[in-house]
Amino acid sequence: MLVSVSAVLLLGLLIWFLLRIHYLRLPDVLISGIFGFLLAATGAAPLVTTALTGLSTFLGQLRF
Repeated sequence: MLVSVSAVLLLGLLIWFLLRIHYLRLPDVLISGIFGFLLAATGAAPLVTTALTGLSTFLGQLRF
C-alpha cells in the first residue's frame, strides 16, 4: 500500500510538471487517467501491482 501511494504521488508530480512545461495537454492526462482507472478494474491489475512491487523491491535493494 505504501509503495502504491508513493508511486501515485510521484507520477502525479511528474504529470503536474509535464503540464507545467506544456509538454502534455490536459486531454492527454485525462485519457491516461481514465485508462488507468479502467485498467485497475480488469484482470491485469494484479499483474501490474506485482510488477510495480517487484520493481520497487529491486530499486530498494540497490546500493550506490
